[in-house]
Amino acid sequence: MAMMGIGLVSAGLGWAADKTDHHQYWWAMLLICGFFFFGASIAALFFYALQYAAEVAWSSQLKRLFEALFSYVPYGLGVIFIVLLVGQFHGHHLYHWMDSNLYNEFLADGTPNPDYDSIIAGKRPFLSPWFFWLRFAVYAITFVWFAKYFRKWSLKEDEIGGTEIHFRMYRRGALFLVFFAVFSSTLAWDWLMSIDTHWYSTMYGWYIFSGMWVSAMILGTLLLIWLRKKGYYAHINESHIHDMGKWMFAISMLWSYLWFCQYMLIWYSDIPEEIMYFKTRYDHYMGAMWGIFFVNFAVPFYTLIARDAKRNTKFLWRVGIIILCSHFADLYLAVIPGTIHGHLMWGFGEGHHVSFTWWFEIGMFIGFLGLFIRVVLTALSKARLVPAKHPFLDESINHHI
Repeated sequence: MAMMGIGLVSAGLGWAADKTDHHQYWWAMLLICGFFFFGASIAALFFYALQYAAEVAWSSQLKRLFEALFSYVPYGLGVIFIVLLVGQFHGHHLYHWMDSNLYNEFLADGTPNPDYDSIIAGKRPFLSPWFFWLRFAVYAITFVWFAKYFRKWSLKEDEIGGTEIHFRMYRRGALFLVFFAVFSSTLAWDWLMSIDTHWYSTMYGWYIFSGMWVSAMILGTLLLIWLRKKGYYAHINESHIHDMGKWMFAISMLWSYLWFCQYMLIWYSDIPEEIMYFKTRYDHYMGAMWGIFFVNFAVPFYTLIARDAKRNTKFLWRVGIIILCSHFADLYLAVIPGTIHGHLMWGFGEGHHVSFTWWFEIGMFIGFLGLFIRVVLTALSKARLVPAKHPFLDESINHHI
C-alpha cells in the first residue's frame, strides 16, 4: 500500500505525460521491481542448491540466510503473474506480441491485415498463450516446490542430525541445478526479451542470470554484515566475509563478460534486425547504458580485487549498495526502452517529459525493498539462525583463509 501511495502522490504532483504513457510506465516499473527481487530470490535458491551439490563446507553456517532470501520466491511470482495476466487481457501493452491481430495475415473479409507482423507471427508457436502460461506454471511449481522442500528438510536436519538428510539435499540440489540451467534462460526470454519481440540474443538468458546472481550475492552479503553488526553470527569471521566478497567480485566479472560479449558480437556482425535493441538504447539512453556498464564492471574490479577490500565490512557494504543499485538500473534499461520507447528516463527523455518520475521510481523501488526485507527477516525469525546439526558445521566455524 505504501508503494502504491507513493506512486499516486507523485502522479498528483504533476505528471505531464499523457495517460497512455502514465499507464504503461506504471506497469513497466511494476515488472522491473517485481522481477528484480524475484530474480535475486531464485538466484539465492540456485546458490543454496549449488552449495549442496558441490558439498561446500564454509557456507554451512549461512544456510538460513539464503533460505530467508529465497522465501520471497512466491511473492515475486505473484507480482509477475499479475503483470503478465493483465497484459494477456490487454490491460497494458508491455508485450506487443500479446495482440492477436498481429498473427492474421488477412482480415475476416479477405483483405490484407495492416497490423500483420510476419516476424512475430513466425514466433507464434513459442509465444502462443497456452504454451506461454504452461511455462509460467512449470516455473512457479518448480521454484516454489524446491524452496519449500529445502526449507522443510533443513529444519528437520536440526532435529535429526546425521548425514542422511544432507545426502538427500545433495541429490535434490543437483537436480534443481538441471532445471535451473534451462529455466533461468527461458524465463528471461519470456518475461524480458519478448518485450523487444523482433530481437533476440542467444546470450540474453545468461546475461540476465548473471545480474540476478550478483544481486543475490550482494543482498546476502549486506544482510550478513548487518546481522553480524547486531551481534548475531558469532562464529562468522573475516574469512567468511572474504568469501562472500569474492563471489560479489567474481559474478560481477561474469556479468561484465557476458554484457560485453553480447554487445560486441551484435556490433561486429552489424545485422539490421539484431542491432535495433542497442540502437534504441544508443538513440535515447547512451549515457545511461555506458554508465551502467562502467559501474557494474569498473567499480567491483578496481575496489574488490584486493584481499583486504573483501574483508573490510564497511567498504564492502558501500560498494555492495552501489553495485546493487546499478544492477537495478541495468534491469530498468532492459525493460523501459521496449515499453516506453524513449519517452522516459529517470525524469527526462525524448518526446515527453514527466515531472517527479524520480520520486515515482524511487518510491516503487523502496516499497518493494521494504516488502522484500520484511519477508526475509520474518523467515529468519522462524528458525535457528545457525543450523544445529549440519555435518559441515565444524568446518565452517573453523574456516580460515
